[in-house]
Amino acid sequence: MMYRINEIKLRLGEDKGSIPEKIKEKLKTKAEIKSYRIAKESVDARDKGDILYVYTVDFDTDAEFPNLKKAPNSSYTPPTPGTGLMKGRPVIAGFGPCGMFAALVLSELGYAPVVLERGKQVDERVKDVERFWKDGILDEESNVQFGEGGAGAFSDGKLTTGIKDARVGKVLRELVLAGAGDDILYKQHPHVGTDVLRGVVKNIRKKIVENGGELMFQTRLEGIVSSEGRLEAVKASSPAGDFEIKTQTLILAVGHSARDTIRALGKDGVLMEQKPFSIGIRIEHLQEAINEAQYGKNADKRLPPAEYKLAHRCRNGRGVYTFCMCPGGEVIAASSQKGFLATNGMSNRARDGERANSAVLVDVRVSDYDSSDPLSGIAFQEKYESAAYWMAGGRYQPLPTTWGEFANGAKTAQPVINSLPGFAVSGIREAMPVFANKLKGFDNQGAVVYAVESRSSSPVRIMRNKDFQCNIAGVYPCGEGAGYSGGIMSAAVDGINAAEEIVRKFSRRE
Repeated sequence: MMYRINEIKLRLGEDKGSIPEKIKEKLKTKAEIKSYRIAKESVDARDKGDILYVYTVDFDTDAEFPNLKKAPNSSYTPPTPGTGLMKGRPVIAGFGPCGMFAALVLSELGYAPVVLERGKQVDERVKDVERFWKDGILDEESNVQFGEGGAGAFSDGKLTTGIKDARVGKVLRELVLAGAGDDILYKQHPHVGTDVLRGVVKNIRKKIVENGGELMFQTRLEGIVSSEGRLEAVKASSPAGDFEIKTQTLILAVGHSARDTIRALGKDGVLMEQKPFSIGIRIEHLQEAINEAQYGKNADKRLPPAEYKLAHRCRNGRGVYTFCMCPGGEVIAASSQKGFLATNGMSNRARDGERANSAVLVDVRVSDYDSSDPLSGIAFQEKYESAAYWMAGGRYQPLPTTWGEFANGAKTAQPVINSLPGFAVSGIREAMPVFANKLKGFDNQGAVVYAVESRSSSPVRIMRNKDFQCNIAGVYPCGEGAGYSGGIMSAAVDGINAAEEIVRKFSRRE
């Protein structure tokens, strides 16, 4: 019988091989632990003098423990195919986490999807991004946002999610099979790292192709063709020219930086609505200082680089919070349009850099857009990204200042301050002392602040029904670009859900 037990604790230096004995001690039993699997690992640093690793463990034994829960079945079961006859192949626009896992599931079930990705394969994309960072030459089709793997391929690769769903296990297991470390299956805050992600996305792509899927890189979705409210074809472009693909199913997984595509879909009759998002800065500290704040002065090298997550509700009701914290990482330029500057953070698998960084974001409300246009949130983003670009002297380099200069409104901080709406500046200034009370040294005067962080989520939502379709039947908007997820895991799960809806409707292709 497989049981699950919580709160198995090991001190620093204790070997994981002692877990079976720890289980027996806790249960006061001599029964044999035939096998075990770590379901969750976390660090308990509340007592900085006695930091512990804490485990949830699934174990197999012949003994009976009626007070213990049975280990849950986390296997993924695909849906039963429907009875409809699909005309044409299913098309997926975008090959970030959402489109990638939608394509994987459809290919595994024999639906042979066609994936349109406006960017390049990841190896070529890496060269374009490195040239952008070194020489400031931006390729608007191959950059930090666009290309194989999506924006997540240049990030920390965080896999944290609050979703309780068997699809989460499906995503994690596929990532492991594709080359991610198997510790992502149980770490409390799992991550892959941008260096490892590049190989992972290539391996998933190969699996999709082996299963009958097709990937068309440097191919951009330009719009849709519909009749009487139903999808008939997708419009696309590539270096070879414009073309159409006849299809009755399209999964929109374009990501929230594909502003031109979203605008084109609006012109083609796809209904959208305004959505709140967030804007702010990225702040950088020494990782050693974060480790000390979280673990104490005697931070042990056997502990992982420390993380944090902070939030504050301002007096005016706006929320301020840290987002996408990258231990041992670096701040990067993340632009995808010429004349617009956006920043982000990334880190490698080892997280062994000297500095930690995180976004500090403030809520943006739809009332801040001063327009009823569904796409006015995009214009709001562009306003501040354009300001940041010109404040940076027309260069794609994150605008820097120090927290002390930002807090005091120093002349040297004005380029950063002028790249943000006033409510964001005041919200961050109010929140920082509160954050410092929770995490000592967070408001260090020398901490480096960069502008502008504007791509945490989409400011528009493509409306859909319970069957995942928008007002144009056959079009399935999902993922971050459609306004339904935030992060690698939730986007991947949303893509799987969209794929499942197609499977439930159709039995096979014509």
